[in-house]
Amino acid sequence: MSQGAVFIAAAGIVSPLGCGLEETDAALRAQRSAIAPLDVFSLLQGTPLPTGQVKSLANTESMPPRAHRLARKAAEMAMAGQAQPPDTIVLGCTTGGILTTEELLRRQESSPAAYQAHGLQSLAEDIATLCQCSGPALTVSTACSSGAVAIALALNLLRTGQARRVLAGGVDSLSRLTYYGFHSLQLVDRNGCRPLDVTRQGLAVAEGAGMLLLTIDPPEKPLAMLLGAGLSCDAYHPTAPHPEGKGARAAMEAALEDAGLTPSDIDYINLHGTGTPDNDLAETRAINALFSPPPPLSSIKGATGHSLAASGAIEAVVASLCVSRGLVPGTVGCTQPDPAFGITPQMSCVEQPVGTVLSNSFGFGGNNGCLVIGDGKTQHSTTVPQASGYLAVHGSGCLTGAGLLPVTLQHLQKGLSAAGLLPDAFLAEHLPPRLIRRVKRLARLALLLGQEAVDDTQGKENPAAVFMGTGWGALSETWDFLDRLTSSGEQFPSPTDFVGSVHNSPAGQVAVRLQARGANVTASGGDYSFEQALFTAQTLLPATGQSALLIGADEGHAQFSRLLDRSVETGNLADGGGALYVNRDCAQARCLARLAFYGRGGGHDLPEQMLAALGGVDSLRQQPLLVFAGIPAADREVGDEQLSRFLDLVGESTPVWRYRSFTGEFASASAVAAVMAVQSLEAGAFPGSLVGGQEVPLSTGSRILVLGTGQCLTAMEFQRP
Repeated sequence: MSQGAVFIAAAGIVSPLGCGLEETDAALRAQRSAIAPLDVFSLLQGTPLPTGQVKSLANTESMPPRAHRLARKAAEMAMAGQAQPPDTIVLGCTTGGILTTEELLRRQESSPAAYQAHGLQSLAEDIATLCQCSGPALTVSTACSSGAVAIALALNLLRTGQARRVLAGGVDSLSRLTYYGFHSLQLVDRNGCRPLDVTRQGLAVAEGAGMLLLTIDPPEKPLAMLLGAGLSCDAYHPTAPHPEGKGARAAMEAALEDAGLTPSDIDYINLHGTGTPDNDLAETRAINALFSPPPPLSSIKGATGHSLAASGAIEAVVASLCVSRGLVPGTVGCTQPDPAFGITPQMSCVEQPVGTVLSNSFGFGGNNGCLVIGDGKTQHSTTVPQASGYLAVHGSGCLTGAGLLPVTLQHLQKGLSAAGLLPDAFLAEHLPPRLIRRVKRLARLALLLGQEAVDDTQGKENPAAVFMGTGWGALSETWDFLDRLTSSGEQFPSPTDFVGSVHNSPAGQVAVRLQARGANVTASGGDYSFEQALFTAQTLLPATGQSALLIGADEGHAQFSRLLDRSVETGNLADGGGALYVNRDCAQARCLARLAFYGRGGGHDLPEQMLAALGGVDSLRQQPLLVFAGIPAADREVGDEQLSRFLDLVGESTPVWRYRSFTGEFASASAVAAVMAVQSLEAGAFPGSLVGGQEVPLSTGSRILVLGTGQCLTAMEFQRP
C-alpha cells in the first residue's frame, strides 16, 4: 500500500526535567541537568549515586505504584482535550511495579492481592482503563529501547489499518533492581552522566514517561509527524553492543528507508548517548559509517539521566519539540568530546529550523529501535508493502511438564495431563553447557523451544527475527537478585542475575544463538502474552524475505508464581511454552495463523464483536470448526460466561478443548495450545479423548480457534491451507 501519513496529534512527557512540553522546552534551552543524589528510596549504606528523579511526583508507598503514576500523568497530558479514546494502547516498560514489589518482599507480605501491580501488563491495562480504550493494551519489553519499539509497533498498526488512533510510549520508575543492577555492572558514573565526553564513565539511572497520541486522521495542529521506524538486533552479546555498531547502523538504515529519506535529509540526530564508554563509541562508529558528514547531533541523557524503557518515548517527544519549535538541544555534561569519535556533538542548545530528526534507542540484548520524526515536508516517494493478515507456519515445538513435543503429544492423545515442571537437569542436558552457563530457567526454556521449532522445519534457514511473549519474565533471576541484595545488606548484587532479569533477555539469547539480526520484540501481556507476540509478529514481519521465531514461555517459580499469578495455587506449579517458525510463504505452509480478535474491558458484547471479526456465523459454519478455550482459574466465572455466549452464537455442537486443564496454569499456556492446533491440522484429526467424544476430523479449510478468555477476549485462528 502507499505509505500513509501518521500524525503526532499530542504528547505527554514526565521526566526529571519537568512535566509537560513547556517545562521540558525551558529546561533544554537553559542547559539544565536534573541529575542529583537518589532520594526516592532509602539505602542501607553508602552514599546515594546520582540519578534522574521526577520531583513533581509525591514519594509514597500507596497505590498505585510509582511507575503507574508516571504513566498516568503522561497519558493524561497526551489525551487532554481529546474527544475520542485511542483504539489501542502500546506501552514500553522493563520493570513494571517492581519498586512496590521490593517493599512488599522486604515486609514479607504473603497476600497475592498486594502484588497485582507487579506485572508489566498492569501499566498498559491501567492506561487503557484511564483512557476508556476497549481495544488491545499491548506491552513491549525490549530493555532500554522499549519506548521506541512501542512507537514503531504503533506506527505499523496505523499503516496496516488495524487502528486509527494509538496512544504509544514508554515508562519506568527508579527501583533497587535497576539502581543496584547497573551499579553491579560498573556502568554508573559517580559524577553524573557525561555523554560523549572523553572522561565519561557511565550512565545515571533515571525514571519518567513519554506518550504520543498517533493518528492517521489529520489534526488541526499536529505537533509533528512520525515518518518511519527501524528495528534490528545485534545478536552479539547480552549487554555489550557490537563494537562497530553494526546493529545500530542497520536500525538507522531501516528507519531512513521506511521514512523514504536519505542520510542527507536528516537535520538532527538525537543520540542514544548513555555516557557508557562502549555504547557511545559503538553508536558514533555506526553514525560515521552512515552519515558523511553527520548532521548536528547530541544526547540529552546528561540532563535527564537514562530512564530505561521511557527514554525512547521521552526523546521522541523531545524530537517533536525540535521539529515544532526549531530547537537542537545541547549535550549537557560533555565538556571535552572524545576525539576517538571523529565527530563533535552539539554542546549547547541552539534555535534553528529542524525538518527531520533521527532518534536512536538501544538496549540490552542488542535490541535497537530508531524513529524518524519530522514536519513531513522532506520525504521521497516510497511504499510500504501490505502484509497478509496470516502468518505461514513451517515448524513448531513445545515444552510441558511431560517433556518435548513428541512426549507431550503422546500424553494429550491419551487424554492425560501434561502439566508440571520439567526438571532443570532435563533442560540442561538438551542444551550445550557453554550456552546455559549464565542463564536460568526461562532462557533455557526459550532456547530449547526455539531450537525445536527450527529443527522441525527440516532444513530451513535460521530465522531473521524473534517475537516472544512472556507473562512474567525471568522470575528466577529477578527473585535471586532481590534475595541476594537483601541478604547481603545491599552490598553484593549479582550482575549476572540483573542481566538475566530483563524480560527480553531470553529472546536476546535466542537471537545470539541463531544469529537473528532482524526485529527482536518481547511482549508481556499476562495471560495474553503469546497472543500479543503473534499480533506483533503479523504487524511487523515484512511481506517478503524474512522468517521469524514466535515463542511463548513462562517459568513456574516456588515463591513468585503464587504471589504474582492469580491463577496459580500453592503446590500446583506448571510451566512450559510453545514456538512456531513463521514467514509469509503461505504456499508451502503446514498451517496459517493469525490473531483475529483482541478485545478488553469486560464488555458483554465482546463475543459478538469477536464473531464479527471472524467473518460472522455463516463463515464459521461453512467449514469444520474446533475451539480450544483458555480459561484462567482466576477468571473462571467470566471466562465460562464468555465461552458460553460465543458457543450460543455459533452453535452448541462445536467441540471444545479446555486446554488449561491439561497444560496447567501458566501465563503462556496458549502457546502450547497454538502448537497443538498446528499439529492437529497437519495430522488431519484431533483426539476425541480431549473433547469427551469422537475424534474430530480436520480437512482442508478446517479452522481451530484458540480463545483467550477472562479480563480480555482474544481469538487466534489456525487454518489448514
